[in-house]
Amino acid sequence: MNRGRVAAIGWGIVLVVGTAPAAQTPAPQSAWSGVYSDVQADRGERAYGQACSHCHGLSLEGDGAREIPTLVSDHFQRRWRGKTVQVLFDSLMRSMPADDQGSLTPAGAADLIAYLLRANGARAGDTALPSDRSALAGIVIDEKP
Repeated sequence: MNRGRVAAIGWGIVLVVGTAPAAQTPAPQSAWSGVYSDVQADRGERAYGQACSHCHGLSLEGDGAREIPTLVSDHFQRRWRGKTVQVLFDSLMRSMPADDQGSLTPAGAADLIAYLLRANGARAGDTALPSDRSALAGIVIDEKP
């Protein structure tokens, strides 16, 4: 084989390998698709009763007079639709409970989110919602099915 032909074959391999498609980023997962477990939502409900209900109400109804948001129904959807669960997680970690900001643990915030998702009609799955904020970036609170 002559050198020109070997070089051409070599460049062809480089071009084919060099133009391989990049790894695809996985499609976002819907928050409504079983991203938490019932056991986790039960823990979140207990934590809500202890740390959140005195402001947001026993039924998550909020208090409009004190500008405390409702955490269920259309109010929840309007506030969080299109955002990732990571954004909700960061908000809870930074500012809740309002009378003891920064006291939530990552696991506690994930449990509360599981409870909020269940209270808003999301179905439970087999595994708990992760408490690692980077893992929550791939879960979107999209339009409720």
